[in-house]
Amino acid sequence: MKKSFYSIALGLLAVHMATAQVVPPNPKTKLPPVQLGKDGKLVYNADAQGNKVPDFSTCGYMGADEIIPEVPVRVVVQATNGDATSRIQSALDYVATLPLNEKGIRGAVLLGKGTFEVNGQLVIKAPGVILRGSGMDAAGTVLFAAGTDRETFIHIGNAASATSQVSQIGVENLRCISAYDVSNPKDEAHRWMAITMENVKDAWVRRVTFEHFAGSAVCVLATAARITVEDCKSLAPVSEIGGQRRNTFYTIGKQVLFQRLYAERGYHDFAVGYSPWGSNVFVQCESHLPYSYSGTIEKTASNVLYDVVTIDGNALGFPYNSLIEKEAGPGVRNSVLWQCSAAKALCFQPEGGINWAFGVWATFEGNGSWYDCNEHIKPRSLYYAQLAERIGQPGTDRAHVISFSGVPTTSPTYEMAARLIAEAYEPNVTMSDWIDKVDKTNPIDINTAGIKTIEQTGFKEPVVPAKPIMAMSINNNGWIVCNGKVVTGGKHHIKYWTGNLTPMGIGVAIPHLTRWVPGRTGTGLTDDLQEVANWMDSNHLVALDHNYGLWYERRRDDHERIRRMDGDVKAPFYELPFARSGQDTAWDGLSKYDLTKYNTWYWKRLNRFAQLADENGLVLLHENYFQHNILEAGGHYADYPWRTANNVNHTPFPEPVNYAEDKRIFIAQQYYTLANPAYRELHRAYIRKCLDNFSTNHNVIQLIGAEYTGPLHFVNFWVDMIKEWEQEHHAKPFVALSTTKDVQDSLLADKSRADLVNIINIRFWYYQFDGSLYAPKGGVNLSPRQHARQLRPKPTTFAQAYRGVQEYHSKYPGKAIMCTIEDQDEQDSAIGWAVFMAGGSLADIPVIKAPGFLNAAAAMKPLEAQPAGQYALANENKSFIIYCDSSANSAQVDLTGTNKSFTAAWIDPATGNTLKDNVRIKGGKKITIPKPDANRAVLWIKEKS
Repeated sequence: MKKSFYSIALGLLAVHMATAQVVPPNPKTKLPPVQLGKDGKLVYNADAQGNKVPDFSTCGYMGADEIIPEVPVRVVVQATNGDATSRIQSALDYVATLPLNEKGIRGAVLLGKGTFEVNGQLVIKAPGVILRGSGMDAAGTVLFAAGTDRETFIHIGNAASATSQVSQIGVENLRCISAYDVSNPKDEAHRWMAITMENVKDAWVRRVTFEHFAGSAVCVLATAARITVEDCKSLAPVSEIGGQRRNTFYTIGKQVLFQRLYAERGYHDFAVGYSPWGSNVFVQCESHLPYSYSGTIEKTASNVLYDVVTIDGNALGFPYNSLIEKEAGPGVRNSVLWQCSAAKALCFQPEGGINWAFGVWATFEGNGSWYDCNEHIKPRSLYYAQLAERIGQPGTDRAHVISFSGVPTTSPTYEMAARLIAEAYEPNVTMSDWIDKVDKTNPIDINTAGIKTIEQTGFKEPVVPAKPIMAMSINNNGWIVCNGKVVTGGKHHIKYWTGNLTPMGIGVAIPHLTRWVPGRTGTGLTDDLQEVANWMDSNHLVALDHNYGLWYERRRDDHERIRRMDGDVKAPFYELPFARSGQDTAWDGLSKYDLTKYNTWYWKRLNRFAQLADENGLVLLHENYFQHNILEAGGHYADYPWRTANNVNHTPFPEPVNYAEDKRIFIAQQYYTLANPAYRELHRAYIRKCLDNFSTNHNVIQLIGAEYTGPLHFVNFWVDMIKEWEQEHHAKPFVALSTTKDVQDSLLADKSRADLVNIINIRFWYYQFDGSLYAPKGGVNLSPRQHARQLRPKPTTFAQAYRGVQEYHSKYPGKAIMCTIEDQDEQDSAIGWAVFMAGGSLADIPVIKAPGFLNAAAAMKPLEAQPAGQYALANENKSFIIYCDSSANSAQVDLTGTNKSFTAAWIDPATGNTLKDNVRIKGGKKITIPKPDANRAVLWIKEKS
């Protein structure tokens, strides 16, 4: 039975009123869930539902059964000038070749004192390899993460695509510092993740200082288990203040122990994400002046312990999930706050579950189970008490937890008061102080005596051979060709909104180029571009059609037009071309955009994929603009960088926005009007950026924009800017005209501009099945689907699709013709063959198994005046490709002009398989060749060799 909105609202209000309390109840009438017994042992008491405080003591390296080992040094790398990436990586790879001992350990790479500039990424993926520095302070080892890339600095473990875990890997005793733009305190064009751990178990990070990273100091991913992170500090992070930033020590792994950590100015400093598998423990950690709470930050987690954790100036705990989140996941359960201090403690319990808070010092919120609040309780640490009971004295010996001196009392003796007065003159011990002293009490071996250096191992700077380029061109017959073959295959259209980071959301995602999830790689996250290229090749997808995201973050997937109350943006992010300014606040809660500065990561990603396209014979269709932002739902425009409220460049649009019916946006006419000189210059610079970014690439086709149904004058401006750039750079990029038919025809009639266009894309118009033309007008400020709702287009057919392509191929023989009719797959599955037979490029036809087919096609042109049901390409009298639809019983070809002998093969147009081979034909007459069956078929005739 569905609840009404009002009953739900009243229920939520009741929960809030019942749980937002200054002091929560301490239920004295029932036994506490856990307490010390008379024998000093922990006593657990289950509730009526059988809920019991979990045993967290198996979290950490080796399930906490063993301490982190002292690993012998096998090779030394000393600091030198220049990029040290290859020297350090080679040292790690060298140790990876050494034999494993009985503990599964090979040895450590020791970095000497000084600063190592690292322009790339360090990867430790072999078991038993440790990276060690010579101290975590400024006088020790400094790894300086240089450059403007967001690439993870140190990755521990196998790649995301691996199916097995490696073990016994560590990073220790050093300082990691990220470069950043010192003029922008919210700069994000630098390293986000210092260390990520993936597909690894029984590993550690200890005694590492982190400075200026935008994302996480340590991020433990879902495929990592039995990890210890200890005695680490995160200082002065640099980023926007918002979601996925400054999640300083973050886990979605299993059996992870974070202990003795210090973080400042973070967002979620000690954070547990989507982690239904548990357990994760934070012991003796301190956060100073964070911008948001520490605790569980996703809707699903279990068996989480915060033990002696201090959050100075913000909240800690297990927040209440909204109604939507409750329906989407089981919530946070079986989790504990133990002897913690925070500005606010959050302890809610999910439906059918429970969470506990013991000895917490804070203000309180939540309907969880609260015990002994604002009191000191025993044991001081639940984790170490549980560990000591499980493994004995070794567990007690490891309990390095700050304890209190003296006996708490409201009636001190005179002697006690005197001592406490003296102590009050000294500042309290902080975790930062504690961590600084660790190396003095328990130093790590950095002795280099008798150890070979990396140079003594025979190290040489690696030389990366240049890969051959598979550059495309347009031949004299108007085909787009690569290595002499006509380029054919499907097209991949990226998603420009929706997505989430749950396993289900990731599982249904499709490849993308500029989707970003910090520290996480894979489809649905930050895609591995080489894997995208491989996926395209294996699926016979030759082109990727890319436009920037409709909006940056997932909260806007609700299509609301509202200003967000904070910057808690949700991933995955669909990145946009422009950089944030670090100034003021845009409607998504992050800083405003600067349209004169560009998102370094976004453009590097596109350039990298363009390089892969060159190497693999793929094509990037680069849509310069995306019209969807300025038409239809008002939410499309809410976070748009060009909106006046979202940039520091004062774009000339009205604010507040006058949404039609308080819902729709009709800003396109203003957007395409370039009367304002400063506004016009922003577009000029942006178009030039689109060209500059691919100036050395070969397989990029520039298009004005996805869904462009705008006016001719803006297309003229776009083409003029490209012409200006070409004249300056003496270069000729591929420029495809992809607009409504009237705008296409008008520009093509303007010879000075038409000469710059080398590809015509038929996308927003076509001939319908009855021969009539579906051709919306450009510049009337309606989107493609809004046009369709007015004009109600009818499907096309093979013959009519052929007609459209053939007309333009005949009229503009020097230009390549593409046809990417919207939803063409729903109209006729054979449209790709219609495009191909009419001489169109990038036609979506299957892989043809017969060798040489596409090479032969490159020399052919369409033949007119064919028999009914037949379409033909020919290279004079040398070779032919004939497509026969199901109405034709045979293929007919006129060979009266030649006496040569030919061979022919019948090909299945649906699969590309050869149906019948070695059909012998003699020229000198008209030939009729029966089809192998009644279905569609393609006949390839070539001269007999």
